[in-house]
Amino acid sequence: GLRRGGVAAAGCLVQDLLQLLGESRRLTRAALHLLLVPHLTALSLRCCPGLVSNAITQLITVRCQNLSSLDLNGCSRVPTAALVDLLEGLPRLTKLGLAETQANTQVLAAVGSGCRRLRELDLSHCRKVAPDSLLHLAYDQTESALCCPALRVLLAEGIEPKAHSQDLVRALAFVLLALPSLEFLANSHVREALCLLHTQQFSGTQGSPGFPSLEELARRRQGARLTLPLRRVEEVEEPFLATFCAVCPEVAEAAVSLSDGPGASWGSLAWSRLTQLTVHCTGHQGRGLAEMLPVAQGLGAQLRSLSLHGFCYDDAFSFCALLNCCPKLTAFSSHLSAPAGPVRPADGEPAAEPPDWELDLLRHPFPKLRHFSLGLASSCEALPWQHAAVLGASLASLLSHSPRLETLALLSLPFSLDGVFQKVLAAPGAALRSLRELSLAESQVSSPTLHCLLALDNELRSLDLAGCPAIHRRDYDQLLRTVSKDRLELDIAWQ
Repeated sequence: GLRRGGVAAAGCLVQDLLQLLGESRRLTRAALHLLLVPHLTALSLRCCPGLVSNAITQLITVRCQNLSSLDLNGCSRVPTAALVDLLEGLPRLTKLGLAETQANTQVLAAVGSGCRRLRELDLSHCRKVAPDSLLHLAYDQTESALCCPALRVLLAEGIEPKAHSQDLVRALAFVLLALPSLEFLANSHVREALCLLHTQQFSGTQGSPGFPSLEELARRRQGARLTLPLRRVEEVEEPFLATFCAVCPEVAEAAVSLSDGPGASWGSLAWSRLTQLTVHCTGHQGRGLAEMLPVAQGLGAQLRSLSLHGFCYDDAFSFCALLNCCPKLTAFSSHLSAPAGPVRPADGEPAAEPPDWELDLLRHPFPKLRHFSLGLASSCEALPWQHAAVLGASLASLLSHSPRLETLALLSLPFSLDGVFQKVLAAPGAALRSLRELSLAESQVSSPTLHCLLALDNELRSLDLAGCPAIHRRDYDQLLRTVSKDRLELDIAWQ
C-alpha cells in the first residue's frame, strides 16, 4: 500500500511538472518524451497541443498502460488512425478528453468497444463527429450490444447536424436511451431530444441500419413510464419544465431560464433530489425576486446551492424570505436590478441609515454557507429606503450567523456597508473568522471599517476594492502599510 501511494504521488508530480512547463512554454518534445513514465495514472496534454504527434501517442500506448485519465483537448495534429490505436491500447481509462481533435466515427467506435470503464468523455467541437457517429459510441455493431455502461458525463457541445437538425435530435435521443448510467449530456439540442422521448412520437424518425430503433431502446428501458437517470440539466426553458421533470426525475443540478412572459406554474418543478438550482432571467424586464418564493418554499430545505440572476428586487422582504427557506445552503449567488421607488423616507417615517433593526430578519443560522455573492446592477444609484434598510439588516444577520463563510462578494450595493459590518463585528460568535476572499467592488464602505476587517483573526488572502467611491489613494496606501506592518499575506486590488 505504501509503495502504491508513493507511485501515485510520483505520477502526480510528473503531471504537475508537465503542466508547469507547458503553461510557461518551456516544454520541449524531448522533455515530453522523458516525462511519459509508466506510473502516470493521469495525463493532460492540453497545455502543449502543438507537441502532441503520432509518435507521442504511440509512446503513450507503450509506456502509460496505467492511465485512467487522458486529456488531449486541442491536440488536432494527431491523425484519426493514431487516436484509434491509442484508445484501443488504454482499456483502463475512466476519463477521456477529445475536444477539438480529429476524433470521428472510427474513434468513437474504438471508445465504445474498448473503454468499458469510461465515466467521462469530452467530444466538444470535434468537426469530424457527425450525429450518427454518436450511435457508435453507445452501440457496438459487431457485437450487437450496448457500449459504455459506466459513462456518466458526455460533453458534445459544438457537434452540429450536417443538414437536418432532426438527425442530431434522433442521435441524442438514442444516446440518452442507450447509455444506462448517463447523468449529464451537454449539447444545445438535448431539449428537443427529451421532448421526443417524452412524447415517444418515434414513427417519423428514420432509424440507422445496423442499430436498434428508438422504439426498441425505449421498450428495453420502460417501466410504468419512460424516465432517464440524468442528474444534471442545463438551458431548461420555462415552458419545458414539466417535460424535464417528467423524463428526468432524478435531477440534482438544474439551470433554468425565464423569459419576460407570464410565469408558468412552479408546481411542476417536482425534483425531489434537487440540490443545486440556477435561474436566469433572459428577458429585458426581468422577473420579480418574489416569484422565486414558491420554489424556495417547496425545495429550499434541500438546496445546497442557489444562483438567481436578472431578477428585480421588487419586494423589500423577498430577499430575506428566500434565505429563510434555505437553511442548508453552502453557496448563494445573486445579481439583481433595483426597483423604482422613493429613495428617501417620507416625512414622519424612520430613516433608512443606519437601520436600527434587531438581527432577527433571518430565522435560522447558516452553518454550512461557504460562498456568498450579492450584486446590484451597476446602473443602480440608490435603493428605495425600505429596501436598503431591510437588505442591510438581512446581510448583517446572515454574516453574523455564517461561521464557515470563506468567500464574500457584495458588489455595487448603493448604501453604506459600514453599519452592516459594525453589527457583524459586534455580534458574538465566529463571524467572518473563516473568510479568505472579500470583494466589495463598487460598494460604499469606509477606510475605518476596512481596518476593522483587517484586524480580524482570519485567513483573508484577497480584498477587492475596485471602484469603491469612498476609498481614495491615501486610504489604499494606508491599508498597504497595515498589511506590511502586521505581516499579512493579503492582496488588495483597488482601481
